[in-house]
Amino acid sequence: MENKPIFQSKRTISPKVSRSRRFTISIKAWPYLFLIPFLLFYLAFNIFPIIYSFYISFTSWDGFSEKTFVGFDNYVRVFTQDPSFWKSVWNTLLIMLMSTPFVIIFGLLLAVFLFNITKWRSFFQTINFIPYITTPVAIGLIFAFLFDWSSGTVNHLLMSKGLIKEGINWLGEPMYARIVVALMIIWKYTGYHMAIYLTGLSTIPQELYEAAKMDGSSAVNTFFKITIPLLAPITMFLVLTDIIGGLQMFDEPKLLFTDTAVGGPERSVLTAIWHFYDTTFATSRFGYGAAVSFSLFLIIIIFTLISYKFLNKKESYK
Repeated sequence: MENKPIFQSKRTISPKVSRSRRFTISIKAWPYLFLIPFLLFYLAFNIFPIIYSFYISFTSWDGFSEKTFVGFDNYVRVFTQDPSFWKSVWNTLLIMLMSTPFVIIFGLLLAVFLFNITKWRSFFQTINFIPYITTPVAIGLIFAFLFDWSSGTVNHLLMSKGLIKEGINWLGEPMYARIVVALMIIWKYTGYHMAIYLTGLSTIPQELYEAAKMDGSSAVNTFFKITIPLLAPITMFLVLTDIIGGLQMFDEPKLLFTDTAVGGPERSVLTAIWHFYDTTFATSRFGYGAAVSFSLFLIIIIFTLISYKFLNKKESYK
């Protein structure tokens, strides 16, 4: 007589069900497998360089010899013994003040104008956006040609109109040099601000404009009472990104004054990133250059937080 097991499972898992479960688990794992190459490259080329740069900021290192640990000496030197650092920060802020308000205003006005026309809108949008995608090298050459002292188009135009008697040394005087860099930024980034504002204008309900028109509101009053308040979040975003991007300014002054001394005339256009670049690579002080970069990072955070709180406070009052 055969002995039967006392306890016998009433439910058995068929091989087909087991295979389907394993197949389901494998499908769920595929997205993570596809993410692994990206994560490895991101860790290798983004996270690791930041951590390593922070480490070498506490050392004295020329890139070849042994690193010497110096603690916070590099940071103390940046904030107390490096006048070029503070001059570069001041130059950057000054150029930002000369360009950022105009970029915001011109971008908004241009977006409102293009939003209200139908004919040739795409053409004008493209024309105004082209400077933003133009390579910095080309922009530097264009403005160097326009503002050249002897053969520049701007001087010839001003003298032909009788506004000046002799050519202005735009690229040789400190204040004029800052003005030219600010004009470069305005010319390049107005189209970008226009595109962002156009996107914001498309989200405003047209019923609001129709109701304001029926109430007898003028175009100017509608612009200040409806358009500007409803575009306030976009304006806040653009101001914050302009501050962050402005404190990282490098291409415009560097390419415009590539054949002159570092920082242009009397170092008037020496920006913070240009100072970092010159300190790190021209003099091979990698440890000190890393300290300069993280000090600038701290300044960017401070200015961003101040601007965000100021704009948020101003918005809450409305």
